[in-house]
Amino acid sequence: MAEQITNNILMIRPIAFRMNEQTAVNNYYQKVLAGLDSNQIQANALKEFDYYADKLKSIGVNVTVINDTIEPSTPDSIFPNNWVSFHESGKVGLYPMFAENRRLERRQDILDSLVEQGFKIEEVIDITKYEQEGKNLEGTGSLILDRENKLAYAAISERTNRDVLKVFCEKFKYKAVVFHSNQTVNGDRLPIYHTNVMMCVADRFAIICADSIDDTTERTNTLQALISSGKEIIDITEDQVNRFAGNMLQVVGKGGQPYLIMSTAAYTSLTEEQISTIKSYSPIVHSSLDTIEALGGGSARCMMAEVFLPKN
Repeated sequence: MAEQITNNILMIRPIAFRMNEQTAVNNYYQKVLAGLDSNQIQANALKEFDYYADKLKSIGVNVTVINDTIEPSTPDSIFPNNWVSFHESGKVGLYPMFAENRRLERRQDILDSLVEQGFKIEEVIDITKYEQEGKNLEGTGSLILDRENKLAYAAISERTNRDVLKVFCEKFKYKAVVFHSNQTVNGDRLPIYHTNVMMCVADRFAIICADSIDDTTERTNTLQALISSGKEIIDITEDQVNRFAGNMLQVVGKGGQPYLIMSTAAYTSLTEEQISTIKSYSPIVHSSLDTIEALGGGSARCMMAEVFLPKN
């Protein structure tokens, strides 16, 4: 059976972080930070990134940090999980991206670096051609993978296309659990841009904003899939989603200890009961990502690409 969580994480260290205007059209979590020039924004983001990466290393996570490049301009490169996924089979997935400037994040040298470290890549499955048709599937932003039970949870949006989801499932041997997840924006119910904003699947529990799934049948089916696969459900509110409480990832630290990773904003949004339930399974590690969250509209989970590849 496949492992659900890993000790190996890939992160991309930013060199020119800023708000990406191409993603802001449907990522309603992005916010303008008044009074900060580009140099201060980059300095703040770099400080947050380095402190976060060091925290992961301190608990025994094997973090591979790759530096971003000045050219081409890739303001969201700090979120590598959207363009690539790594699997125990040795397969690597490359994904179609909504924003044109995010497609420039895909770098062969990053894959080469992992191979140099002793990871084994058997096959690269490239489904990026669908972005030319306006059909996108943004990696483990779109896909919440229950690797043990081969379930792919996916909230349909401009970033998560049903047809490409079917292609992923065929190539990687997953079964899709499909639904629509919404948030209230200026009084309207609009799609949440990435599934990983509103849910997280860990080894023995799942965190989900069930209320964001407006269709009762879809909500019931999604929750039942989680329960049937042995996960205790920890329900979060839309207000907590707005603080990135759904954007979490469980990783393996020293001695095989699982840790649940999140931002400080996410942690402070949780209730004492939610924290207690999570800690009954897994210690929590959180780090301040305020600048990255505001301008990037993503958080702790988005910054980590899990590396499940076998070692040579």
